[in-house]
Amino acid sequence: MRGQSGVSPPTTDEARPRTCPRCGQPAFEGGEVWIHGHGVVQRQQRGPEAPGKVTVKREVACRRYRCKACTAVLTVLPASALARKHFSGAAMALALALWGLCGWSAAQVRAVVGGQMPLEGKPRGWRTLARWARQVADGKLWASLESRAKGAPRQVAARAAQALCGWAPPWARAAGLPHQAFAGACHVS
Repeated sequence: MRGQSGVSPPTTDEARPRTCPRCGQPAFEGGEVWIHGHGVVQRQQRGPEAPGKVTVKREVACRRYRCKACTAVLTVLPASALARKHFSGAAMALALALWGLCGWSAAQVRAVVGGQMPLEGKPRGWRTLARWARQVADGKLWASLESRAKGAPRQVAARAAQALCGWAPPWARAAGLPHQAFAGACHVS
């Protein structure tokens, strides 16, 4: 896994939330700014930059804001990142597609997407896949998909990957299902 430097974040005004998610205060009201820029933080993100590429670990810049009304600190993530996840959304979609739709073993998916081998050097499973599938089923991961499939984790992973394939742009439709899921995840929040 190679390290990479991140890309500059958008300007404060470009990324500023319209309202505070905690108290609902609009960013601008009565000629006054209520949600102020509060700096930039770096966040780790893992995963391949495209299907078939080597997994990389990179830092992404995230803008922070502070609401004057309720003092909440808000973090605005880039489109590639998901809250509380080290892997990019596209990498997670690729992993679920390979596991759920293509029938790869968890160890094979881990070697390709996870970019990590266990200390012993022997391929093992990857419990993270089942955890991501449970989070999809519970609506905690890609909630906008409305893909609350029930069943075994591999079945849920397959359903989520199919739903993400539906979000793939037209140019990706000719590619295989894992490529489509990867591209579709870039368009789902």
